[in-house]
Amino acid sequence: MMTSKRQGRAVVLMAYVLALLAAIGASRVVAGNHPVLVAAVGDATATAVVFLFSVLLDNSSVYDPYWSVAPFPIALYWATAGSAHDVGPRQLLLLVLLALWGVRLTANWALRWQGPGDEDFRYREIRAKSGRAYWPASFIAIHLMPTIWVFLGLLPTYPALTQSGLGMLDLAAALVTTLALVIETVADWQLRRYLRSPHDAGGVLDRGLWALSRHPNYLGEILFWWGIFLFGVAANPGWAWTIIGPISITLLFVLVSVPWMDRRMLSRHPEWAAHMKRVPALLPRPW
Repeated sequence: MMTSKRQGRAVVLMAYVLALLAAIGASRVVAGNHPVLVAAVGDATATAVVFLFSVLLDNSSVYDPYWSVAPFPIALYWATAGSAHDVGPRQLLLLVLLALWGVRLTANWALRWQGPGDEDFRYREIRAKSGRAYWPASFIAIHLMPTIWVFLGLLPTYPALTQSGLGMLDLAAALVTTLALVIETVADWQLRRYLRSPHDAGGVLDRGLWALSRHPNYLGEILFWWGIFLFGVAANPGWAWTIIGPISITLLFVLVSVPWMDRRMLSRHPEWAAHMKRVPALLPRPW
């Protein structure tokens, strides 16, 4: 049984390299169709490959970096493959922001993941409840559905990456996404500093951004996808229907991630109940 963190990372890296190659191969099979469909086929294929490695390591957390790794190759394909336009300021700005977001979030996972024996607590709960049906449940709930959510969130980048120009709404989109990146980065840094410092095992972090929001990292993630949506609308208002992307991701965090994390914190930290009364889940109170 593989137990080394280094070995686990090597297997995960191999999984993602093979997933990328499989996605490229599948995309070539359907080449000639609309780029959104081509990307969707490649995305689904890559997800299936990563799932096989999750089964191999008996750890669904192998999929966790997919959320932040997959968007950039898809966006790069849309920005360059078969297009007759030049890569302009909007495209460069969006690609840079996506790259910064992806690198930061992936690095955060890599620092946190302790190896093949370290599986996200939510997945362990699903495993305990589903029993022998765990892997089908894992494929649908842990692998496929997040892939769909991220793809929906990424849809607004298609018009933004295929149409030139740079206007005031693009600048507003850049401001929102940059603010989101700052919030996520600062929140994660404050949390790591708190966990590494002497602190009460049953206490909670209630300083910095964590004094304004119980889940500032989730807030930053939600804001990021709304910023991505603004880029799409700035490029082509006809793609306003892609608002289903940020709405879906917002609902995911509000209805699933926040309540799930709050339940876990309540079970491990006695002070969390009082903290929930004082501090809002996501948006800080103006007073």
